[in-house]
Amino acid sequence: MPGDAGGKTILLVEDDPAIALIIREALAGECGTFASVSGISERNAWLADNRADLIITDVVLPDGDGIDSLPGAGIDPDTPVIVLSAQNTLDTAVRATGIGSYDYLPKPFDLEELTASVRAALERSNQPAVKTDPAQADSHGLVGRAPAMQAVYRTIARLATNDLAVLILGESGTGKEVVARAIHATGLRRSGPFVAINMAAIPRELIEAELFGHEKGAFTGATSRNAGRFEQAAGGTLFLDEIGDMPLEAQTRLLRVLQSNEYSTVGGSQALRADVRVVAATHRDMRTLVADGRFREDLFYRLNVIPVTLPPLRDRRSDIAALVRHFVDAGRRAGLPDRQFAPAAMQLLERHDWPGNVRELGNVVQRLAVLSRDTSVGARDVEAVLRDHGESAAITAPADLIARAVDDWARETLSASDRDGEIHSMLEAIVETALLRRTLREVGGNQLEAARRLGINRNTLRKRLGQLAIDPARP
Repeated sequence: MPGDAGGKTILLVEDDPAIALIIREALAGECGTFASVSGISERNAWLADNRADLIITDVVLPDGDGIDSLPGAGIDPDTPVIVLSAQNTLDTAVRATGIGSYDYLPKPFDLEELTASVRAALERSNQPAVKTDPAQADSHGLVGRAPAMQAVYRTIARLATNDLAVLILGESGTGKEVVARAIHATGLRRSGPFVAINMAAIPRELIEAELFGHEKGAFTGATSRNAGRFEQAAGGTLFLDEIGDMPLEAQTRLLRVLQSNEYSTVGGSQALRADVRVVAATHRDMRTLVADGRFREDLFYRLNVIPVTLPPLRDRRSDIAALVRHFVDAGRRAGLPDRQFAPAAMQLLERHDWPGNVRELGNVVQRLAVLSRDTSVGARDVEAVLRDHGESAAITAPADLIARAVDDWARETLSASDRDGEIHSMLEAIVETALLRRTLREVGGNQLEAARRLGINRNTLRKRLGQLAIDPARP
């Protein structure tokens, strides 16, 4: 209730008189004393003679950085701090929480949100939402200052002192793996490995072996013991990409692991500790999958402890110019020509709907860097590339998706030395399994018709179905 903290003192450090006045009026009933100063030197002088129960501070001040100067200001470590900033980047959010701030609110902030944060901070002792090493703070590949991205930054920063499971939601191409890596890089397990696995790229009969590993002789072709992704990620983060495509039978096993923090390898009996933080991601509507019976509700709630929703690029058009510069810089470091974008060219990029989101924008910017004849990219260059890009995407999208999936799988698999000597046969099994299952579904399980469509002998088909453990009645 307003006035419950009437005996408390709030110190505001803000150099904009208009903002200071608005905050003073909004918080008039929340404290007994409200003091306002405009810089670091005034703050330090005030604190030398007074004690604040709560400090609200801007970041960019006339005489320095409001975050970096806090640790040396002689503030009681139990005093909550709320940071306000127009420097709305992941770096700012992590730096703010890195010094133990109670909350971080990007400008322009909502007065009701500020008031609620002030009430909560004054009603309980300082319980830092996040403490990270400020030296670790950078953008981690995340670019943009749109309000929807600010919510993402704040959530990432608040995840840094816990191992709670995270579910990243968003359309394809919005940067879900980039966010997963940022969560890992700013968290308690940043010194451990980051291991990613794409659930949509693994045949259902191999998922458990991929996740939990297998013993020698556990199944046909298991010629040696292999560590699964849980074991490879021990002490770090396990990223389960496209979790919405995980088969139900594998979901049950994963649920047991998340409940008990223990697992055993396929063919093994020894209980192993699951020492990982689990971050999952999907472009699918998980609640619809649950309602349709295609995803376990109990597993969904285990994974969805902290949801992070990434906005599509069409909902953050104000970030496109910064993203273009980011991709140009990345291309230059990779050997591509440096480019500038004319205002008319940038306007075209900002008006485009980007169904492929940030990934598609990066592809277009790289193409423009290569194809543009001038150092300045013009509107005609953008029009031509967007037109060609749309036509080629419509023609080659399925092949591109396959190529990207194989590339992702190969990158992950080649990084695991215990897969040496098996990689080609593993990929063959993955691709063939998907092809045979789809063909059988298309022909209603008719093996003779499936063999004809595939252009192979029926006996060959039956042999491969047995080797790949595919039930033709339930492909």
